[in-house]
Amino acid sequence: MDIPRSRSMRSTSLHDTDSPRLAESERIEGAGSWDAIEWTKIDPVSRSVPQGLQHFLLEAEEVIVEGYVVVLVNTDKAGTLFVTNFRLLFLSDGSRNIIGLGTIPLATIEKFNKIVMKLPSGPRQIDKTPSQRLLQVIGKDMRIIVFGFQSRTKQRRAVYDALLRCTRPARLWDLYAFACGPSKFGNTNPKVRLLNEYFRLLGLGSPQASARTIEDGSYVVSNECWRISNVNSNYTMCPTYPFALLVPKSISDVEIQQACTFRARCRLPVITWCHPGTRAVLARSSQPLVGLMMNMRSNADEKLVAALFTQLIGTTDQKRKLYIADARPRKNALANGAMGGGSESSANYFQSEIVFFGIDNIHAMRESLSRLRDYVDTHGATSSDGMSSFLRHGGWTWGGGNLSSMSASVSTLGDSGWLIHVQSVLAGSSWIAARVALESATVLVHCSDGWDRTTQLVSLASLLLDPYYRTIKGFQALIEKDWLAFGHPFSDRAGMPIASGSGSMPFELSRQSSTGSLSTSPIRQASGSFPSQAPSSSHAQNNYSPIFLQWIDCVSQLLRMYPFAFEFSTAFLVDLLDCVLSCRFGNFLCNSEKERQQAGISDSCGCLWTYLADLRASEGSSHVHYNLFYDQSKHEGPLLPPAAALAPTIWPQFHLRWTCPSEAQAGEVEAICRNMAKKMSELQKAKEVAEANVKETTSTIESLAVELRNERLSSSSAWNLAKRARNEIAAMKRAMQSLGCKVHFSEDGECVAVENNGTGIPQKSFYPDSDKESGEFFQHDNKSDLSVFDTVLADDPINPITRVCESLCPLRTRDGGCRWPDAECARFGSEFVGLKANFNALDRLSIYDSYFQPE
Repeated sequence: MDIPRSRSMRSTSLHDTDSPRLAESERIEGAGSWDAIEWTKIDPVSRSVPQGLQHFLLEAEEVIVEGYVVVLVNTDKAGTLFVTNFRLLFLSDGSRNIIGLGTIPLATIEKFNKIVMKLPSGPRQIDKTPSQRLLQVIGKDMRIIVFGFQSRTKQRRAVYDALLRCTRPARLWDLYAFACGPSKFGNTNPKVRLLNEYFRLLGLGSPQASARTIEDGSYVVSNECWRISNVNSNYTMCPTYPFALLVPKSISDVEIQQACTFRARCRLPVITWCHPGTRAVLARSSQPLVGLMMNMRSNADEKLVAALFTQLIGTTDQKRKLYIADARPRKNALANGAMGGGSESSANYFQSEIVFFGIDNIHAMRESLSRLRDYVDTHGATSSDGMSSFLRHGGWTWGGGNLSSMSASVSTLGDSGWLIHVQSVLAGSSWIAARVALESATVLVHCSDGWDRTTQLVSLASLLLDPYYRTIKGFQALIEKDWLAFGHPFSDRAGMPIASGSGSMPFELSRQSSTGSLSTSPIRQASGSFPSQAPSSSHAQNNYSPIFLQWIDCVSQLLRMYPFAFEFSTAFLVDLLDCVLSCRFGNFLCNSEKERQQAGISDSCGCLWTYLADLRASEGSSHVHYNLFYDQSKHEGPLLPPAAALAPTIWPQFHLRWTCPSEAQAGEVEAICRNMAKKMSELQKAKEVAEANVKETTSTIESLAVELRNERLSSSSAWNLAKRARNEIAAMKRAMQSLGCKVHFSEDGECVAVENNGTGIPQKSFYPDSDKESGEFFQHDNKSDLSVFDTVLADDPINPITRVCESLCPLRTRDGGCRWPDAECARFGSEFVGLKANFNALDRLSIYDSYFQPE
């Protein structure tokens, strides 16, 4: 839902630049009392919808009617009330925020009433206050809202008529879910998800279902005990069962068709969960048609039930125990015998035991929730009559020492019966889970039709038995399997139209008051402000009932008892309930899988699961839907709560969020832990960045150390090379001196001059300081000169002087010529060449040349 909630204390304001401001005469500043409002002096002004409202509207949401200068009595705030094709939208005039309490989806409205109220005159007022025109809106989500309209205007009538048309549309296609379409929350085929869950239960993890799997019928697979049957693929056998059924492998499809006629609405016993180790199963069905005398039997049904409890693994003579759990009170089961129904006889089913859980029917649950809603509205911090609970009866009932009022409040909560009903469902589910887990027994659960109390019990027992269902993904699979696929009538229970187009709730019901509504609270009776209305005789005739809400309440109780066992949080359950009650998405429309397929829900409407997943994707694991305390290792097996622990309490995050918004923050510790987790996550990220920097710095230091070692090796090599070069220079100097030349070297090893002892004429230095203008002189360091000498000697050991001259002489040209051909070095080089030639000629002389002449 995109509606701000008091739980998160979030609100969105209109941009002042986008919407025209209200006129001063139409604006009520602050939160003044009703006595200060001069309704008769405010004239209605007709105008168009503010453009800034588009910022708040959802996709395909359109404004139908608007009412100006409307007062939300619960909080005494004035604003503008819009009726759209999806919700009532209340916008504050002062802050231009959406007020969450006054904003409610149309499908969440259970009923609404027009009321005329007279408030007592203020202390400074002489004349009586005129009657006020009120509109009471009662929601399925535990809130009672009262809007006050100006007298002598038709705004209340316009809003009322719009609600009359839109809250109970005559056709399914008129719902907002079809106007919005799939949009970005597209839906996948729910049949595929059901088959994948069947594959998981059978232990066949490798095959994955697809649309092609359904078309060609290849989903008919099995293990050693159970199989998937397509006997109901066209919904001809049972219109309210899914297209695929999990049945015993030993039972044929013909026998299944024979057995279905013995159960109400052909809802025969089928498997909904099986233990992967012991092969114990949890099965569901509807009541047997035993007749008025309770003596009717069916061999096919008895054979099918017997096949549900196979032999224990490892034994050949021991049979499982069969428990048949009837969710109804025993007297109700007997009463159904008058209509052909009833309960089984243990004598007809081998090793069986019949147990009655005593859970009341849908009508008792509806009345119980109505009383609970009136209780929290009457004794909450704020109320639909605009007065705080401590001002009831004109006195400080809590602070003044009036303990009887506290006792009366607790007694009223007990009289509502809601917590007792929740405890009955919890106790029955825990008993079923214990029989399957501790005794490896098979349990068959049913009520009258097998789609209300039966669904509550088997799904809650599966949640206790299988840790997979306690994850977000598994919780979705559980709801889709036991609630949607097995035909819980969501449209009837929510009061919405079905696929055939006829509404399940007459429009007249929306004008009736429920038991314990606004006219029955103590302050209202005492003040006489609200005239009594005739009780609704039709209330017990409709099929609206908060069965799914009650089951979610049970899940929240388990989450409170086992905070480490569930991946999802209470906030996830609240958002899930809000989405279901709003009918914004198509998943929970219609009464069965068959109806949803015929209406094309998957293709025409958005998907609730995709929407919730999109919310979680925005923040990842830190999202409010995730339970901070979840630790899978602590509860790897089944949850088996003892009877003493099954003491339910008010669910504050849902039951009290409208009337006691501050007290509804019961998860304050969780909020603190969530903030700490966010800070820890930030610190963890900072730590990872610091560790990466340290790693990078360490790598840089290591690379620098390697470079330093390489430099040291290069320096040592250069030093050895220089030492070798000095030795070679000394050897060359001695060699040149032996040839009659004197070689002068400078201190840095450079060759300065070469003299011939024969002439005694000194030659010019190889590197004269006065010849800088030639531009051809260059400097060599000690290492370079020595390496050059070494290279020259290695290349031409026969004529080293020439090579040295050519390499070091600064007067040498690029083409090898000499700019100073008359120099002593040039003459010395030519003499050396001649000496070399003589030496070579002498070397070629031999004794044969002296004594033997060629012929």
